[in-house]
Amino acid sequence: MAAPERGRNYRGFLLLSILLGTRSEAWAGHILYSVPEETDKGSFVGNIAKNLGLEAQELAERGVRIVSRGRTQLFALNKRTGSLVTAGRIDREELCAQSARCLVSFNILIEDKMNLYPIEVEIMDVNDNAPRFLTEEMNVKIMENTAPGVRFPLKEARDPDVGTNSLQSYQLSPNRHFSLLVQTGEDGTKYPELVLERVLDREEEAIHHLLLTASDGGDPPLSGTARIQVAVVDVNDHAPVFSLPQYQVTVPENVPVGTRLLTVNAIDLDEGVNGEVTYSFWKITPKILQIFQLNSHTGELSTLESLDYEESSYYEMEVQAQDGPGSMTRAKVRVTILDVNDNAPEVTITSVSSSIPEDTPPGTVIALFYFQDRDSGKNGEVTCTISENLPFKLERSIDNYYRLVTAKNLDREILSVYNITLKTTDGGTPPLSTETHISIKVSDTNDNPPSFPHSAYSVYVPENNPRGASIFTVTAHDPDSDENARVTYSLDEDTIQGVPLSSYVSINSDTGVLYALHSFDYEQFRDLQLRVTAHDSGDPPLSSNVSLSLFVLDQNDNAPEILYPAIPTDGSTGVELAPRSAEPGYLVTKVVAVDRDSGQNAWLSYRLLKASEPGLFVVGLHTGEVRTARALLDRDALKQSLVVAVQDHGQLPLSATVTLTVAVADSIPDVLADLGSLEVSHDSEASGLTLYLVVAVAVVSCVFLAFVIILLALRLRRWSTSRMLQASGGGFAGVPASHFVGVDGVHAFLQTYSQEVSLTADSGKSHLIFPQPNYADTLISDDSCEKKDPFLAPIDFHECKDEAQSIQVS
Repeated sequence: MAAPERGRNYRGFLLLSILLGTRSEAWAGHILYSVPEETDKGSFVGNIAKNLGLEAQELAERGVRIVSRGRTQLFALNKRTGSLVTAGRIDREELCAQSARCLVSFNILIEDKMNLYPIEVEIMDVNDNAPRFLTEEMNVKIMENTAPGVRFPLKEARDPDVGTNSLQSYQLSPNRHFSLLVQTGEDGTKYPELVLERVLDREEEAIHHLLLTASDGGDPPLSGTARIQVAVVDVNDHAPVFSLPQYQVTVPENVPVGTRLLTVNAIDLDEGVNGEVTYSFWKITPKILQIFQLNSHTGELSTLESLDYEESSYYEMEVQAQDGPGSMTRAKVRVTILDVNDNAPEVTITSVSSSIPEDTPPGTVIALFYFQDRDSGKNGEVTCTISENLPFKLERSIDNYYRLVTAKNLDREILSVYNITLKTTDGGTPPLSTETHISIKVSDTNDNPPSFPHSAYSVYVPENNPRGASIFTVTAHDPDSDENARVTYSLDEDTIQGVPLSSYVSINSDTGVLYALHSFDYEQFRDLQLRVTAHDSGDPPLSSNVSLSLFVLDQNDNAPEILYPAIPTDGSTGVELAPRSAEPGYLVTKVVAVDRDSGQNAWLSYRLLKASEPGLFVVGLHTGEVRTARALLDRDALKQSLVVAVQDHGQLPLSATVTLTVAVADSIPDVLADLGSLEVSHDSEASGLTLYLVVAVAVVSCVFLAFVIILLALRLRRWSTSRMLQASGGGFAGVPASHFVGVDGVHAFLQTYSQEVSLTADSGKSHLIFPQPNYADTLISDDSCEKKDPFLAPIDFHECKDEAQSIQVS
């Protein structure tokens, strides 16, 4: 039929579909639509949103999409209108051949819920194909002695359409000798047969030309024609006869190309040309002609192409045997194909989550996939497995859909990426399998606080460090990733000696480096107790802390400090008194010094740096005691000047010096007498001050002597009945080194010293002894009775606890 006629036929069917409306049905959970074939791309099929109970705008929001089953997608979703439309031209004959009903199945997936809905669309036939003969010309040979009424089968026409649009009738062009008879087979196929109406006469007409027309029942109807050439031959009274009415063979689908399948055989009893039999296909399709080959002389049937059970499980054809004159006989041939396990299972990933949080609960669906095997029977039975050591499991959905779900809690810090292998295996022998790889990334959640490698740190920093210097680095590790693993550091608030800790030490919040904001002083404080906190940047953030002990190491930065004798602030020089009767080793005085450093830096040693009379005095190396090295002589000067150096034992040792002046005299009167001979300073103001001090000392000494005499008299009266009375008293037998007198214009003062007084009944034997002082390394306690001033109050010899009767004179 011409193209305009087919176009009119199609437009008529389309108009009828529009008038009647596109049919859609739903039953048993299925949705069924119908659409005519050959519709334009984008043609409306059905309102999928309405049938799913959704609004049109929800299709895109909920990820609604079509999931096909391994074939070309014929339909598409219009997410703007919620309609199911055609994705291109649909040819029903290409999809379903001549099946009575053509259904296309697929699924609709709602992504957010992982729900599948089966959809079926029935493709309605339109009259878009005209009947066509396999060949445009048919040759028929008829013996001239053939009796009227004999029928000669003709090759039928084929119409891929179905129903009324398929082949309905045949018509033969008008002629005198032949008529047309149409037979209907069990499958509904109409076969034309040429009926001889009148005896043929080869000598009258050797060849007859006829035209056979095949028409369908479409509106308008379409038709096709074939030319028939009838050749009249001489008499041949025997037709070939096949050895079997039907030939059958069963072969596996993997037989090599060119394999001989069977041999048909027909016998003709005639002789000569009338008995020469040739073989050819009779009732056959173009597809069979591409697959099989028939040897016209031997009758061998062989393969031209590979067989495929999945394409067709059997083939039926007719073979005719024809002798030379044209007598023919037909026989059926059936080739059955056996399935061979030649198709591995096919896996289609429908949906997969490429990344899931590590706190995803068990049972969460992360992938949806579909598998199938084109083989049949056990060869098509597929099992799917994954590795057993993975925290995932498989669950069956509908049809051959499976879901991959989490089976355990995940931990990104143990494994951040799972490479899952889906292995599908069929039941064939040998089995075939397919591996499909899915990569699942586990995204991080903030479930790990930062951790320090140690529970506590000890840091040693030398004192006098530069301000702003880096003193230590703390590092915390967070096994999380990205922001959850970005660690910042801070110091806990605290105070040191009332000063905020942050004024001494700071920390870089990003690197954990500790900086000293001040130069530390070991003498001020020796250690700091810090607490460093590490925070990650997760939401909510996690933290941990660690204690840090900072110890300040001493350096030799303090020179020795001389506590005794104290250096006057007015420029004067202190004087120590030593009696001329002093024996070698007599303790004149003691230099007391301290060092604010510690350890070796505070170990002090003393030495005599300079002396006006070398060899007269020595200084204890470790005690600082100044003693006479020999007996004092009359020729020794009254005034002796000593320079004592005190040195510590630090690296690059530090030292201090003190100048001592020692006055040599046997008694205080001698001191007073000799003081006049001391060289007086040229400074008149200092000389006057010294004179006043000397007079004051003399007055004090006289008052003290008078007091002692009165006290002795009272004691003698009380103890008159005793033979001897002993008591403590005062007499100037010697002057201790602690008694200072200012000379050479230096302020003179009298240091505290102890006196022992011995009284007897014979007043002429009473004497006053100044014992050698025994100084400690430190000054006398403020709580001792040395603070009492004998010049301001009467002396009570019982006042100083239970000690021997003594007084202190300042």
